[in-house]
Amino acid sequence: MKVLLVEDDASMRSTLERALARRGFQVASCSDGRQALGAWRSAQPEVVMLDLSLPGMDGLDVLEQAREAGMATPVLILTARGTVGDRILGLNTGADDYLPKPFDLDELEARLRALARRPVAGGGKRAGEDGKVAVGELRYDPSNGAVYHRDAVMELTPRETALLASLMARPGQAVGKERLFELVFPGEADVQYEAIEVVVYRLRKKIAHTGVALVTLRGLGYLLKAA
Repeated sequence: MKVLLVEDDASMRSTLERALARRGFQVASCSDGRQALGAWRSAQPEVVMLDLSLPGMDGLDVLEQAREAGMATPVLILTARGTVGDRILGLNTGADDYLPKPFDLDELEARLRALARRPVAGGGKRAGEDGKVAVGELRYDPSNGAVYHRDAVMELTPRETALLASLMARPGQAVGKERLFELVFPGEADVQYEAIEVVVYRLRKKIAHTGVALVTLRGLGYLLKAA
């Protein structure tokens, strides 16, 4: 199994690399938050082990940017931050599991293998080796920004694509309207907040025939659900 280890402590990183290699894992690693996204794309791991306290960029920022870019690889957070609040924040940001330091290597191995087997809620699929993320018959390719229904490119506006990609990164999970507004209209202070509803309306019509539903959850936001 291929894993990516993002850990700034050289001793910890070296120890985990050797220990996991002995257990049959293929380990790629990096030590800086700003390098993590590039390493994530190039390594194409089945699971990412992510420390939170990283130089350059905090681990939660790395995770948030990865999810927004449609990178749905399962993430196991490894950190010395052991408070309940930190665990909740990490899981809400898009982590799949949380293991506080120090930890047992047998438990680490078990959690990594469990994450690699875990399906995505809502009919979604993890990113494949080509980096694409799929929900039902829809696929989003971060490398070219295109959305495909089966093998045909869908005709979507940049804002519709940004909205759909953000929801595909969290299939079956609600994304708040305010957060979606920030992703679809970044830095556009002159746009009315209600404009996100117009984009949702248009996108919902365009994907109606695909078997993927764009669902409104009152007070929570929106989610994608495959039939």
